[in-house]
Amino acid sequence: MGFSQADWSAIWLTLRLAGTVTLLLLFIGTPIAWWLAKTHSRWKGPVGAIVALPLVLPPTVLGFYLLLAMGPNGPVGQLTLALGLGTLPFTFWGLVLASLFYSLPFVVQPIQNAVEALGDRPLEVAATLRAGPWDRFFTVVLPLARPGFVTATILGFAHTVGEFGMILMIGGNIPEETRVVSVQIYDYVEMLDYAKAHRLAGAMLVFSFIVLLGLYLFQHRAHRPGLRYWV
Repeated sequence: MGFSQADWSAIWLTLRLAGTVTLLLLFIGTPIAWWLAKTHSRWKGPVGAIVALPLVLPPTVLGFYLLLAMGPNGPVGQLTLALGLGTLPFTFWGLVLASLFYSLPFVVQPIQNAVEALGDRPLEVAATLRAGPWDRFFTVVLPLARPGFVTATILGFAHTVGEFGMILMIGGNIPEETRVVSVQIYDYVEMLDYAKAHRLAGAMLVFSFIVLLGLYLFQHRAHRPGLRYWV
């Protein structure tokens, strides 16, 4: 027996969430990573620690405070209410906002490490050739730091796909709105329907293995140490 309609709905929602979050994180995370890689400010340590918090903070703790912030009495909730958008908890875009925080270090840190490894010399040479800031970024930084950007994209996407605790806290369990694959598996286990849980969990296991294998093979070809881009 294959996947049910509910399974396919959860899979599609999961891919949509991960794709949206990954694209947004590349736009948001790149300037943060660049600043962390280049700055000598005393704020580098605190900002870096805030970015890395999801690596050590339990997802339910982060989810709890985001739920308060996005609720009707929180600052984000009051802003969205004032804009006529309602509140974000238990909606797809609530999951997107929460996932941006949860997967942020998995995008920022690989890019930061790649930019730090690049050094200043290539940019200085490009500047002597009268290349502007945007030219230097697109013609020098992106090609030379490509392994970091690829790693960030893969890890950001895969980490978002694997979310559970914070998803359940922020989104609950609403079919076709917030019920992603991890929550669907949880539902099957609660119903003691282990056969259906095995199918989805097995698919997630295969997906995770393929993603990590592809990442290691890419980094090996790029001659970059694999662990450098993880933390």
